[in-house]
Amino acid sequence: MVDALPSVDTIWEWLECVPDPEIPVVSVVDIGVVRDVAREGGKTIVSITPTYSGCPATSVISFEIEKELRSRGLQDFELRRKLSPAWTSDWISQAALAKLEAYGIAPPSAAGGPSRCPRCQSQDLERISQFGSTPCKAQWRCRACLEPFDYFKCI
Repeated sequence: MVDALPSVDTIWEWLECVPDPEIPVVSVVDIGVVRDVAREGGKTIVSITPTYSGCPATSVISFEIEKELRSRGLQDFELRRKLSPAWTSDWISQAALAKLEAYGIAPPSAAGGPSRCPRCQSQDLERISQFGSTPCKAQWRCRACLEPFDYFKCI
């Protein structure tokens, strides 16, 4: 009997099509929320780690992952929430960091704040608020172009 299950690599490719509901320019794989895809017997296990334990987008992410897998014909799977180790912005892919900046969101920086404006590249910045459009972002403004922008916090 031939195993009709898609490969784990194929499932990773499918999950790259699931956008982050708060930042649709990146996928849940790009942002590092999907931690693992594995097989236990004939069942596919997808492990996800929310950006923080109370993230309101987690249920939407789970729903969208389920929808994507079912639309591809996969029926026997389980989503597991994995809280340890805790998500870190280090898990964001290099490609996603570039996508964030192109989208107008300053990517996380080890310095604790954005290094430059994602619009005009100026380094003359000021923090407006520690909280932005979502809890994992802060609101900053560029003093050169005067545009406000979100900064994805380094967690």
